Amino acid sequence: MAQKIDEEALAEAYNRALSLEKAGDVDAAVKAYEEVLAIDPEDHGGAAVRIAAMGRGETPAKAPDAYVETLFDQHAEVFEDVLVEQLGYHVPMLVRQRLQALNLGPFKRLLDLGCGTGLTGGTLRDLCEEMTGIDLSENMVEIAHEKDLYETLFVAEVEDFLDDNDEDPFDIITATDVLPYLGGLEPLFFGAAENLTPGGLFIFSSETLAPEKLAGRAYMVGPHQRFAHSEAYVRERLDATGFELIEITNINVRMEEGQPTPGHLVIAKLR
Repeated sequence: MAQKIDEEALAEAYNRALSLEKAGDVDAAVKAYEEVLAIDPEDHGGAAVRIAAMGRGETPAKAPDAYVETLFDQHAEVFEDVLVEQLGYHVPMLVRQRLQALNLGPFKRLLDLGCGTGLTGGTLRDLCEEMTGIDLSENMVEIAHEKDLYETLFVAEVEDFLDDNDEDPFDIITATDVLPYLGGLEPLFFGAAENLTPGGLFIFSSETLAPEKLAGRAYMVGPHQRFAHSEAYVRERLDATGFELIEITNINVRMEEGQPTPGHLVIAKLR
């Protein structure tokens, strides 16, 4: 049975941790977030990534599933307005533009990892015969379902789905705004390779930081609790998992507090 959480104690500890973090008292904030984790080991509030964002503790391999699910369930209704209209997120359109510029497509079967409310699906719908969407947030999937974009939709964690899927392979897999919630990329890249036809395309966006901030690390949790990956690490992991890089483009993923978020748009082909 799942452990029953003391919601009152959790809210008190989390709010105290946030206040201490905002005040710049890192040591006290880390201690308070550790209290949060003790009350809620599944980490619905993302305490582990907040500790890592402050440069403390071990960098987690990924954002906790409970945190990602809670975050996007809570924001599903306003997701598109906030991300597209307020934060200037246009990665799905960049994907479409690059596919057309490289004369890639049309496609038979597309798998949209982290499909959310269907932003990428809607942008690529006319280029694909059949589309499958996967997202951890049930509320996001419900909105995508209402748009009638996808032939099939699943509520699932993307790495788990790729590991368990026994359906026919896809000839294109997209993962826009998925990597910022993953640290180590091996499970995702291996899973994508296992679910693609030979020569199939894997297209994804990632966020990055200046080299001096990454300081030689493959990835780290950035100041806004999302993972940033080095270009060298992305290239190396793609090669190791059987992909040939078609192109990697420097992009602005979105605005954050009025500043652009540097990142990459990557198009790779399974060897």
